[in-house]
Amino acid sequence: MKLISRIQTIALACLCTVCLWQAPKNQAASSWNRFRGPNGNGIAETSVKLSQLTLKDTVWKIDLPGEGHSSPVLWDDTIFLTSMSKDTGVFHILAINAANGNILWTRDIDYETFKKHDFNSFASPSVTLDADRVYVLWATPDHFYAAALDHAGEWLWKEDLGPFKSQHGVGVSPILYKNKLIVANDQIGASFMTALDIASGSRVWTQNRKSGKAAYSTPCIYTDSTGHDQLICNSEAEGISALNPDTGSVLWTYGKAFDKRSCSSPIVAGGKIFGSCGSGGGGNFVVAIEPPSGTTSSEPKLAYELRRQANYVPTPIAVGDLAFFWSDTGFVSCVDPASGQVHYQNRVRSRYFGSPVAVGNEVACLSTTGELVVIPADKEFKILNRIELEATTHTTPAFDSEAMYVRTISQLYKFKN
Repeated sequence: MKLISRIQTIALACLCTVCLWQAPKNQAASSWNRFRGPNGNGIAETSVKLSQLTLKDTVWKIDLPGEGHSSPVLWDDTIFLTSMSKDTGVFHILAINAANGNILWTRDIDYETFKKHDFNSFASPSVTLDADRVYVLWATPDHFYAAALDHAGEWLWKEDLGPFKSQHGVGVSPILYKNKLIVANDQIGASFMTALDIASGSRVWTQNRKSGKAAYSTPCIYTDSTGHDQLICNSEAEGISALNPDTGSVLWTYGKAFDKRSCSSPIVAGGKIFGSCGSGGGGNFVVAIEPPSGTTSSEPKLAYELRRQANYVPTPIAVGDLAFFWSDTGFVSCVDPASGQVHYQNRVRSRYFGSPVAVGNEVACLSTTGELVVIPADKEFKILNRIELEATTHTTPAFDSEAMYVRTISQLYKFKN
């Protein structure tokens, strides 16, 4: 299958979710198969000790073809990610051996560069995986593509979702639900959520949405009090809303949640649904919503807002009964998600576009200059570790049972201690 396209896209590395959901049957729970892991919550089951990690624990480091901000994902012993070579105008999909860093295969798409913001890349949506397929998104102003390859790199299908009009290009990553690939498409032009059949790429359902400022918020699946799954979506135009992931029908909407662009992805913690909005000029804030009980008569309610040092691009993380909001400007807020009580707000320095992850009782996040900062998942603030990679990094680490993988703009590291 030949894929030749002219790409004029930019993307923000925004991303993902802390969510409560059941993985598809063909998805291995131990695989880091999407941005921030198989359930999108950023919690890693691994022997890596973040607080003791040093550069001496580097197993290998490789140079990638081109540049990008998509985060690495893994299935068994293979890493998948995307990159873009500006000089040659080629968009790369790569499979890499996790044991030794050797590139197993690449699949290239002709790609024409264009003017973009310096903070963005041409390869920002992260790949999503199941046992049979590798799912990839990329876009131009005229075309928004979703495609699937098998794990050997053979093309299976490609679906053109239509034009994508945005000031910043595409940045969301796809998610899997049962036998569907769900793609958010909140843009300046015609906006919608859609679910594609994972085997054929054909559309299972499409739900039209209000258009406004393009959103970069990857949806999550939330299981309500009655045991039913809800697809949680954020955008400036729609606020925070829930769809039926089987049919696409709207379950509820809190439309007045945001007055700015929504970039970070929703999380579910302490019985609340969290979303944020903001801008490069500030005014960022977090909204905590009390979701409906699951009955058709109930409505979502505003529980509280976090207005100080709020995150815009990084997605928060919940560990135990605490939630950590890591702001773009280098402040961490530790919050009781059920009540909204702020235990602390402390500066960790630098700037952040990647999202935090957690191993055991430790939380870590990568700065834009490539510094991995580690703090305890506790009510008391402390810096446990700093590791300097000294390279532009807008991504989130990936893990297997014994190693951590970190992607800078043009390199990939494996750490093990």
